[in-house]
Amino acid sequence: MKKLMVGLVLMMLLPEFASSQELDATVTINAEQLESASRDRLNSFKAQIESYLNNTKFTSQAWDGDRIKCSFNIFFLSSIDETNYTAQLVVTSQRNIYKAQRSSLMLNILDNAWQFSYQKNQGMYFKQVDFDPLLSFFDYYAYIIIGFDIDSYYSLGGNDYFQKALDITSKGANSTANKGWQYESTIFNRRALLDNLLSANYLQFRQDFFNYHYNGLDIFNSPEKQTALGNMVKLVKDLEIKKDQIDSRSVLLKVFFDAKAAEIVDYFKGNVDKNMFTTLKKVDPPHSSKYDEGLQ
Repeated sequence: MKKLMVGLVLMMLLPEFASSQELDATVTINAEQLESASRDRLNSFKAQIESYLNNTKFTSQAWDGDRIKCSFNIFFLSSIDETNYTAQLVVTSQRNIYKAQRSSLMLNILDNAWQFSYQKNQGMYFKQVDFDPLLSFFDYYAYIIIGFDIDSYYSLGGNDYFQKALDITSKGANSTANKGWQYESTIFNRRALLDNLLSANYLQFRQDFFNYHYNGLDIFNSPEKQTALGNMVKLVKDLEIKKDQIDSRSVLLKVFFDAKAAEIVDYFKGNVDKNMFTTLKKVDPPHSSKYDEGLQ
């Protein structure tokens, strides 16, 4: 079984390796809804954001091993004037699976509440103190991506990064550009995701999240396959037990199952009792059609 040097373990590595960046990000933009003049002002936007994400060191720890593959797909909705925009983001991230040719989708989030200002070729610098509606948005998602990744290798290892993301949401909520940063009862909300992640009510889920990956996916293709399946199944069973204690509109569970529903079906089908798919339909009704595939 592998022991990857990530998360808290990285503190033991030599300082000269501490500059390694964490993200391997790909940025795409779609500005078809904007007028041609507005599109022209965005000519360098993709390259600038991609450079910012890939050249910024978001953590103070050494990062040994592969960068986290992630994508930021930005859909511009409107340009209020020459510098102010509204947009949507679809962000995804991937995690390698030990000794497997495939990877695991960790995040697949649609964020449709983003307003920011941008001037062509403006300077972009990582600042943890000041809130910036453009760059703090990407900092937030960098910390979410890193936190989820480390949580999958080290139980509750992502806490520091989720706390950094929470700090950003607090600053955003108190800024003039607070759309999307304040708590709202919507399908997806940045603050609600952090409230779930850092809530004691989801402690068991996050521990199961670690075991699902590190003692599940990572050992699935080994003689320990049944142990792996047991750890993956435990996550679902524990959710069933806590179903009445967890908000049915939980943003964390939405984020998890939006990324994992298809994967769970793929690994469980033919390997676990079919009753597990009935349980999955109870704990994750939005993806019932996928679980029906496992019942066939």
